[in-house]
Amino acid sequence: MQAVIMEKDEIIKSASEVFDIEANSILKLKDRLGADFIKAVDILYSSKGKVIVTGMGKSGLIGRKIASTLCSTGTPAVFLHPAESTHGDSGIITRNDVVIGISNSGETGELLNLLPLIKRFNVPLIGITGKMESTLAKRSDVVLDIAVEKEACPLNKAPTASTTVTLALGDALAVCLLKKRGFSYEDFLVFHPSGALGKGILYKVSDLMLKENLPVVDENIQFLDAVKLISEKKLGCAFIVNNDNSLKGVITDGDIRRILLKYTNFENLKVQDVMVLNPKHVNADDLAAKALSIMEKYSITSLGVVENNKLAGIIHIHDLLKAGVA
Repeated sequence: MQAVIMEKDEIIKSASEVFDIEANSILKLKDRLGADFIKAVDILYSSKGKVIVTGMGKSGLIGRKIASTLCSTGTPAVFLHPAESTHGDSGIITRNDVVIGISNSGETGELLNLLPLIKRFNVPLIGITGKMESTLAKRSDVVLDIAVEKEACPLNKAPTASTTVTLALGDALAVCLLKKRGFSYEDFLVFHPSGALGKGILYKVSDLMLKENLPVVDENIQFLDAVKLISEKKLGCAFIVNNDNSLKGVITDGDIRRILLKYTNFENLKVQDVMVLNPKHVNADDLAAKALSIMEKYSITSLGVVENNKLAGIIHIHDLLKAGVA
């Protein structure tokens, strides 16, 4: 092996070629999506057990990532090393599981040695391979084609484009399952309680909401009195309740500007005439992350907090961010 001197522009050109080859390989994979992919999603979704992902070498490394992504998005999954499987680790397989076997060649010996056990347990096998005439393809219940025209490696040997395509396919399976299960933002955070993704996950709305000195007014008061209260409380809004403290509406700084443009006489204007009815709100026992999700979706900074159908407090985006719910 002899070192080659590469100029800066050659390095950038080589890297760009890798990106082009791998990106084009993914786009061609997209064109092959069809009935087999849909069937694979249905099998995984219907499974009463877990997903077992297996593969050797680079395929195994990609398989570990696929299993991890499935787990974090609501589909229980584990990685099984095919070489270890024939030395006792195959005991992890149960009759309720689904197996995803990954082999670009479809002829990886260690993986093929696992096939009789999979068939004996009558476990569905989803084969991911680049060779549709291979043993793995023929023995699988569903085959997903990851064939690439060439690897990004100039020798066309090192798994590069093929592993990128496999990874993208695994992500596509996980995302489709996530959507099919109705997996929510809150569900995602439950599986990520540590680190930046799950910071603040343990907080409920009741832990962070404001309970005293709230900008709350009766629906029968004058509009100008509500404006004065909003200015005093400095939360940018006032929540409107009726006689039994049920949440009826809201007036925000933005609403005030729109009202000033619409009306010329404010002396007799009451809150109930101009408030926004049925404002977005959360329950006190909801996760704080749910409150943040609603705020982001509707571009608002405060929500009324309801407990037993009564206004119990207000949750503000500053308090959520301060607590690390982001």
